[in-house]
Amino acid sequence: MSQAIDILQVVESFFEVGRTKDTAVLQRIQLDDPRFTSFSDVPPYDLKDYETTLTLETLRFVSLSDYSYTLARPRVSVFGEAAVVAVELNQKGMLVDNKNYTGEHVSIDGRATFVLVRQEGSWKIVHIHLSQV
Repeated sequence: MSQAIDILQVVESFFEVGRTKDTAVLQRIQLDDPRFTSFSDVPPYDLKDYETTLTLETLRFVSLSDYSYTLARPRVSVFGEAAVVAVELNQKGMLVDNKNYTGEHVSIDGRATFVLVRQEGSWKIVHIHLSQV
């Protein structure tokens, strides 16, 4: 059970970046490896690598003020040195347009799947798939 809690804490720390704006966390919890991949509900919709993902995640999280999130019904499945987390989520905040000094409140209901691998005793995200409902 503690393994599942550790894994879920990694996923929660991903979303906490939106609140704290400490984007360095993303580098610590994601595996810097050519096999890393991500899909998202935000353009571009292609399969992204580690560097592109970090850049887009950083832009996304710093562009949202008053960010909050709720994870619902998380399911953690462990397969030896790999794990899958499937969760429903809601993300809220104000999308800030710094060029025009405007903002738009957003509330996004979605689903997320994270694949993690254990490396040197810690869990790292190796794949992310975020989609809106």
